[in-house]
Amino acid sequence: MVIVDRTQLPLAKRVVVKVGSSSISGANESKIDSLVEALAAAHARGTQVILVSSGAIATGMPLLKLDSKPEDLPTSQALAAVGQSRLIARYQASLERFGIIAGQVLLTSGDLEGEETRQNAARAMERLVELRVLPIVNENDTVATQEIRFGDNDRLAALVAVLVQADALVLLSDVDALYDMPPSKPGAARIEFVPAGATLDDIEIGGTSTGVGTGGAVTKVGAARVATDSGVSVLLTSTDNVAAALDGQPVGTFFEAAAAG
Repeated sequence: MVIVDRTQLPLAKRVVVKVGSSSISGANESKIDSLVEALAAAHARGTQVILVSSGAIATGMPLLKLDSKPEDLPTSQALAAVGQSRLIARYQASLERFGIIAGQVLLTSGDLEGEETRQNAARAMERLVELRVLPIVNENDTVATQEIRFGDNDRLAALVAVLVQADALVLLSDVDALYDMPPSKPGAARIEFVPAGATLDDIEIGGTSTGVGTGGAVTKVGAARVATDSGVSVLLTSTDNVAAALDGQPVGTFFEAAAAG
């Protein structure tokens, strides 16, 4: 169905939810449980939920006793290899409370560029949700190179939402909505609705403010454009608001999907 406003989100058949590293790692690791509770509630009412979760590298950092995100690719790859399995284990342990099975899906940008591999990924996720499995998607950081990376998981989430023909994409952030300037600035005003095709040229969009993520408002707006241009509505809000968002409550910023051409 076409989701025309946030109140219709509980009616969506298929929703992709994206959460960033800073929201579910380090001091915020405990937020995995509340995130899972919100996803499980949507799952229980019949929604097919696909989670795109960053956090492999951030989860691996304390395990390998690193205090800051490395700049070299081999160390990042090693951290991802260690952290990804631990991250999935944390999700599965939380999902056990609701009798939901997680399915890990790791993708590189090359997987979504070739027609055969694109369709293979789409079929895999289609079958997972048919089996009532909750797919958890992440970039395959262990084998990805700087030249072929998605750049950030906001873009990955948008591409996945388009690939699986989701009704909506929920982008979770450390900030509760999109503002007309960085929310730390006095007078910043929340933007509740972004019409299809809006350029947003008149607002000041900031970048990432964390030491573990790669995104920020810039990447989320870019991801929203990718999704909405392909007919997928987008809601941008904070991880703390995920339950309210999936319940159709008046939170975040809603990006209207373009009409089918």
